[in-house]
Amino acid sequence: MTPAEHRARFDPKRYASITMEFRCNLRCEHCMIEGTMDRLHPGRRQDFEALLARNRAERRWHGLILTGSEITLHRDLPELARRAHQSGFRHVRIQTHGMHLAKADYLARLVDAGVDEFFVSVAGSDAASHDRITTVRGSFDKTLRGLENLEQYPHVVSLTNTVVTERSYRLLPDVVERLAHLKRLVQMEFWAYWPMREDDAKDLIPRHQDVLPYLRRAIERCRAHGREIEIKNFPACLLGTDAHLVYNDQPNLFIDPAFWDEFMRNGFYQCVHRERCAASECLGLNTAYIRKYGHEATALTPLAEDPAARRWGEPPAVKRA
Repeated sequence: MTPAEHRARFDPKRYASITMEFRCNLRCEHCMIEGTMDRLHPGRRQDFEALLARNRAERRWHGLILTGSEITLHRDLPELARRAHQSGFRHVRIQTHGMHLAKADYLARLVDAGVDEFFVSVAGSDAASHDRITTVRGSFDKTLRGLENLEQYPHVVSLTNTVVTERSYRLLPDVVERLAHLKRLVQMEFWAYWPMREDDAKDLIPRHQDVLPYLRRAIERCRAHGREIEIKNFPACLLGTDAHLVYNDQPNLFIDPAFWDEFMRNGFYQCVHRERCAASECLGLNTAYIRKYGHEATALTPLAEDPAARRWGEPPAVKRA
């Protein structure tokens, strides 16, 4: 798959995402919805069928993402995937911690039902670090075994996400190396943590300048292993020539509307240089970060050209005064 083909396939504008489950059997310390899982409602079967019908009529999306706190806890997941595939979605993805993929027979059922993309959360670089963050012993071994089980399916791809926190940022290069043997892994994502509130009550937000050298090394190692890279919620200007890797666009998400009330508490797009910066994908700083570290006015720099243009191979967009 060429870089252009990769971008065309995984363009989030071509995906819809629906939350069908709000239970989880991990207790990740960075979980962004841990305080809302008990009151948010998963999508109903009629909501799911309505989304399928809409796409049959509009042909708006080529991929469907089945997600939740942990979607593999949904007892009808294989059937949901099969219905999505039969209704015309070319790609069906699940967003998961990956532990249940360690069960070869269960994974075979998902693949047989049409799941061809697996977006797997990897919290740490080994059992000790991963399990400490998920707070469940044995979770890393199951997740890794699940990713390795995907290797037997030539038409399947995997993507990984690592949340960047005070506990994990030093591990980022080692996470890349630990997964270097996986042939189906086509993209690694690194999401700077946000707490879904106005302060960092858990002390999990690291300073961006502290993260930067580890993130740069992770980027270098991803490239060495032929991985595509996406970075979320990190100031584009700090990455220099890698600023185009910041990509915060997301698929259309169908979720309990109450989620957005919580999400908006993050207060993104706060940057003293916002009015003069050409970066279209950068979320700036959020409220919790600013309360902890300030506005970082001297560390951040307004960009004259939109780095996203390099991502899509377009002429750079220049912001003029």
